[in-house]
Amino acid sequence: MLVYAGIDEAGYGPMFGPLCVGASVLVLEQYDPADGEPDVWSMLKHCICKTRRDAKKKIAVNDSKKLKSGSTKKGLQHLERGVLSFFATMGQQFSDDEQLFNAANCKVSDELWCNTKTPLPYSNDKQSLKIDSSLLRRGLAKENIRCALLRCISVDAEKYNERTEHSSKAALNFSLAMQHVAAITKQWANEHPRIMIDRHGGRIQYRNDLQLCWPHAQIQVLAETQELSRYRLDIEGSLCTITFASKSDERHMPVALASMIAKYVRELMMVRFNKYFADQLPELKPTAGYTQDGRRFLKEIEPILSKKGINRELLVRSS
Repeated sequence: MLVYAGIDEAGYGPMFGPLCVGASVLVLEQYDPADGEPDVWSMLKHCICKTRRDAKKKIAVNDSKKLKSGSTKKGLQHLERGVLSFFATMGQQFSDDEQLFNAANCKVSDELWCNTKTPLPYSNDKQSLKIDSSLLRRGLAKENIRCALLRCISVDAEKYNERTEHSSKAALNFSLAMQHVAAITKQWANEHPRIMIDRHGGRIQYRNDLQLCWPHAQIQVLAETQELSRYRLDIEGSLCTITFASKSDERHMPVALASMIAKYVRELMMVRFNKYFADQLPELKPTAGYTQDGRRFLKEIEPILSKKGINRELLVRSS
């Protein structure tokens, strides 16, 4: 059996909206870890594809940036199809985004602009998603694979600013990823999970940072090359292997799924954000939160912030 996990982030650079770090776990019941890294896309080729172009009769799973198209509601169609279909194989279906956030163990800020629920599905119709979910369920069953976890940690602007005041956003991103590692290792303590993570900022050496997270763990360096950095950790008798590699979301389906849940959660939170301000300024064009357009958005909502007495540090990131 292989416990095959992935971790990835969404919203690393914007000035508005949360930083979200997602995690997923696929359990391959009859796969021998000694056979190396599995190509789950090939195993599920009858129901899964990588591109939007091929997604008419299949479900696209890939780096979230390749699946989101434009800024319209329809642009989330493929992200939503993938995320909700995998949740459905775990027996979880949602009528609104709050139920999804709860299932993903994702805490939502209690600020005013985060309080409006969004009905789900957002970009698809329910009947189509039922067909997708059935297709995926059969494909997973045929290959003895199950989706065992989809989670997301969300850090809003206020907490982001607090945690990066004396540190970097790279350090914050790493610490959130390690929270997922800790949870996965604990849940599959006897199964030696293999955890894939996109390389952070092109770094090659991670041993010291891992040791800071687990001071008493025994850490073996398996590889530190231009291609990947791999470590085996023994945490109080529980083994896990962590691999940092560039373009992991293109090579490892659990990382792609992690990217998708992180991006989907962030986009749904931005729907709430935009709705709050649009309700008070109907002509306001929504923003994705990135710097250039974010500056335009901030300028236009300044009268609302002044009127409501809203501290900019509660919604604008400091870095």
